Amino acid sequence: MNTSENRSTIFPKGGEAPADYFTGTAWVKNLVAAEDGLNSVIGNVTFEPGARNNWHTHPGGQILLVTEGTGYYQEKGKPIQLLRKGDVVKILPNVVHWHGATPHDSLTHIAISTNIQKGVVDWLQRVTDEEYNGFNM
Repeated sequence: MNTSENRSTIFPKGGEAPADYFTGTAWVKNLVAAEDGLNSVIGNVTFEPGARNNWHTHPGGQILLVTEGTGYYQEKGKPIQLLRKGDVVKILPNVVHWHGATPHDSLTHIAISTNIQKGVVDWLQRVTDEEYNGFNM
């Protein structure tokens, strides 16, 4: 098992992610805040094995840059995509989606929320175990 405790990371893990919006253990470190005048929010997010966020949307879109580990990304109504270090995911505005680690590996990504004058994130329902375990190679 490859957890965040046994590897070095570029950015600090930050604080534990809110349980209202995440299943399992995840950490978020804000790197660029909304108040910085750059019309974006950038954070380093680390998911322990099995952790994921709720279904959600970003009114202004989002970009994920995978920096460590293996994870999942899914848009509503589409199959789960496997994520690996070096992958880039471009999420258009208002697309319902979720992302997180695989059951046996952690995942770290840089999350860039763009066009935040439209809003940063709208949280929806939890990803069920059945949905999360729906990955097919």
